[in-house]
Amino acid sequence: MRNGDRPTGKEIAEHLHQAFRALPACVKHLFARVDSGFYCWDAVAAYLEHGCQFVIVARKTEPLLARLREAEWKPSPKTDADAQCEFTYQPDGWEKAIRFVALRYEQPPQTADEVEQYQLFATAQYTYRVFVTGMTEPIHLVVGFYNLRAGAENLIKEANNDAGLAAHPSGRWDMNRNYFQMVMLAYNLNCWLMLFNREEQDEVATLKHTTLATARLRFLFVAAKIWSHAGRTGVSYSDHSAEKGLFGRLMDRLRGITPRGGNFAPVLAGVLT
Repeated sequence: MRNGDRPTGKEIAEHLHQAFRALPACVKHLFARVDSGFYCWDAVAAYLEHGCQFVIVARKTEPLLARLREAEWKPSPKTDADAQCEFTYQPDGWEKAIRFVALRYEQPPQTADEVEQYQLFATAQYTYRVFVTGMTEPIHLVVGFYNLRAGAENLIKEANNDAGLAAHPSGRWDMNRNYFQMVMLAYNLNCWLMLFNREEQDEVATLKHTTLATARLRFLFVAAKIWSHAGRTGVSYSDHSAEKGLFGRLMDRLRGITPRGGNFAPVLAGVLT
């Protein structure tokens, strides 16, 4: 949404207020994770005003570095860091003190290629990741919640490139809004389709994401022939397809969907946990 110029705190706050006003009334819990471009009091105040739990990457400043040097550091067995700390800090120009959490690495983190460089504070002895947050959970859960942001960005990238979300068809807001809803419906239907075709033993922790492009190649762009004979019309698929077994299992499960009361009977015996 930006043209390359860094927005002011007032512009950031107005953007957040617009986003919160656009949420439907059914939304009860709000969470936000954002990069250091949102590191300002105006953003924090907007999150607090709307009761939103937030994690913001802190920007490197000398006063903040001084607080990091003075902090009480403890081992961090539940993260990839060597040590962790937390403290309450009120940067210059902020109206109140807020909770800060930090990770410290004695050497650059082994996963530095996976962590955005703008998250890192580099000093002669340590490398830091520092966040300002309104969450009260333990440090490893706060950092873990922020780390999921990379996965969300990958999903947005996939929606833009594979589902055509970036191809806004009109200069009118309402037209683009309708297009967005249709694209996301198609994207979510594909996700449900992949859940229908998961392995019985899969769990949430081990379930792998299948991109929309891959799903198309495996289940949509398949060799087939439409035939009509004796008043019947059908589709015949190639016996030589490498995905024949997976595709057949998916079709059997879809055909097995049956109503049960006001809902539908499960297609897989095992529940995804």
